[in-house]
Amino acid sequence: MGILSGNPKNEPMHYGEIFSVWQFSLVAKGALSFYQAFLNHAGDKDLKKILEALIDQARLEIKECDTLLNENGIAPAPVLPERPEAKLEDIPVGARFTDPEIAAKIASDTSLGMVACSQVMGQSIREDIGALFAKYHLTKTALGVKILQLTKEKGWLVPPPLQVKRPEAVEV
Repeated sequence: MGILSGNPKNEPMHYGEIFSVWQFSLVAKGALSFYQAFLNHAGDKDLKKILEALIDQARLEIKECDTLLNENGIAPAPVLPERPEAKLEDIPVGARFTDPEIAAKIASDTSLGMVACSQVMGQSIREDIGALFAKYHLTKTALGVKILQLTKEKGWLVPPPLQVKRPEAVEV
């Protein structure tokens, strides 16, 4: 049997997997920090629920990716300090992120996260790593749908140009 057969957890990670898992953990640590900041700025209760779900997901990603790295002898990126809670009223109006701004940022971030998950899945030769990122992709997809629904319901969605009236077909 070769080194890449048997239990995937006993297989070595290749350099692409190592870097991708390390980078994904680093990005999740940054995301956790700004999701916590956005939670302090958010006023809408539905938006806060989504931010709390994003925070929980980021913590899970950090824990699982760092565990995977540590098990393979790779030092993960350092964890950022937790942000303290702040009251929305204590943040000056000109310094506050608005709910539509927060929603747009988390929609973009979630979309980019799905692309990153797809890249890791495509480059992985260890089935456990591919499956881990497929799980993250599925969760981000579900969260992305919730964010889209929220932005539509609240009137925060800024759509690209819409083709409302189609040009009539010209017969030749």
